[in-house]
Amino acid sequence: MNWLELVGWAGSALLVWSLLQTRILRLRALNLVGCLILIGYNAAVQVWPMVGLNVVLAVINVWYLRKMLATRHDDRAYQVVEVGVGDQFLAHTLRVHAADIARFNPDFRPPPADADRSAFLVVRDDEVVGVVLAHAEADGIAQIDLDYVTRRFRDFTPGEFVYRRSSLFTDRGFRRVVSPPGMVAPYYHRLGFRPEGDAYVLDLTPATAGRG
Repeated sequence: MNWLELVGWAGSALLVWSLLQTRILRLRALNLVGCLILIGYNAAVQVWPMVGLNVVLAVINVWYLRKMLATRHDDRAYQVVEVGVGDQFLAHTLRVHAADIARFNPDFRPPPADADRSAFLVVRDDEVVGVVLAHAEADGIAQIDLDYVTRRFRDFTPGEFVYRRSSLFTDRGFRRVVSPPGMVAPYYHRLGFRPEGDAYVLDLTPATAGRG
């Protein structure tokens, strides 16, 4: 097997591996790289139908990547829906994703239905992409109990629409948001939170809530 065949096999393997990804951004990016490798390989061995196929697939991937990246911070693409802690759909969402939630939020325990908590679902079209649960602490602090992003959207930061693109906390009189205790791989540094001990903190002002 010569080096050119190795390139072809590598491109094919990357293409297959991309289809095993649960994160849509990563899937599209890896698929695009695989297509580009196979375009070069098939052009070198002059298999033009496969060149044409991979060119089309590459264009499709570029189109979807451009669309995803252009709307990742767009509040017209993502909506925040407040629900009750006892909401059945919220309970269903927490139950379906329980194992994945425990992986990133090992200290989280679902609150009872009558708990004094704020609950928000972040949705894109009709798909839930994130869940945020919080409760009030003294001195105007909103303590986040759960901040979960579904696997498909984990390369994005849908939590920003709860913390920075809405007045959901400031309207309740909160002046500070504190990240969940014990959260694995927190992403708050990307949202303007500052580290404070073992947590991340966001100081809220009316201007913060409307910032984009």
